[in-house]
Amino acid sequence: MEVRELICIGCPLGCPLTVRLEGGEVEVSGNTCVRGADYAKKEVLSPTRIVTSSVHVAGGTIEMVSVKTEHDIPKGKIFECMGEIRKVTIPAPVKIGDVVIADCAGTGVPIVATKNVESVTEPVA
Repeated sequence: MEVRELICIGCPLGCPLTVRLEGGEVEVSGNTCVRGADYAKKEVLSPTRIVTSSVHVAGGTIEMVSVKTEHDIPKGKIFECMGEIRKVTIPAPVKIGDVVIADCAGTGVPIVATKNVESVTEPVA
């Protein structure tokens, strides 16, 4: 039997959870709500994360824009996802929610902008 100790992030209470794995069965204790049990099962069987980063902006009022995965991705795909993000430069203007990468690292999850960036406008002579 494998036993893991976790802190639940399903709600603000942060319950200490004990997860017991035995023969494909998952037993969770310490949670005060259903979200705790759901979180613990997902975390031990198929952990996922939201990835946040930034990408370069060409012709923008700032050089970088913050981005994130639209949904959580498998934890094992984080480094592959970051490798793709590092290679991207997008043109200004950028709006919150713009898709920067449609399918990051083959996860089916898009990378989206989380900040607006305006274009640099050249003064007219």
